[in-house]
Amino acid sequence: MPHIRPYTAQDRAAAELVFYRAVREGTAAHYPEAERAAWAPTPDPDHSRPDKLLSQWCYVAEEDGQMTGFFSMDQTGYLDMAFVIPEVMGNGTAAALYDTVMARAKQAGVKHFTVRAAVQSQRFLSRRGWVLDRMAEFTENGFTYTTALMSLDLK
Repeated sequence: MPHIRPYTAQDRAAAELVFYRAVREGTAAHYPEAERAAWAPTPDPDHSRPDKLLSQWCYVAEEDGQMTGFFSMDQTGYLDMAFVIPEVMGNGTAAALYDTVMARAKQAGVKHFTVRAAVQSQRFLSRRGWVLDRMAEFTENGFTYTTALMSLDLK
């Protein structure tokens, strides 16, 4: 089982590499190479932009000292980033990260959650009670992606 801990400023490069690998390798069955390259053009952080993960509830998973995934949520309940490297897909890493970030949000009193999810993430979220509000297109770097706008309301 992975070690889950809060994200720190020193994690930026490792998180960018996880994002890059999750997109470029982990979504290969769902998106053509050109789209994946536009979505994740480089494994290097863009230091000209602030690190948004520092202002969110963000947790990382580590195994053998290497980051294997991270999930982040802003204080409104928007699940912003949810990525794991291909080697750990399906082994409980994503579930552990999800449970941790959701527990933090619930502790802060968040009752309504939203996400713009890649289509392949829809099943993972649906199994946890999220509902599909609608499908929507999202354009980034010249490509249009079909995404699932989903929500979860706590009773």
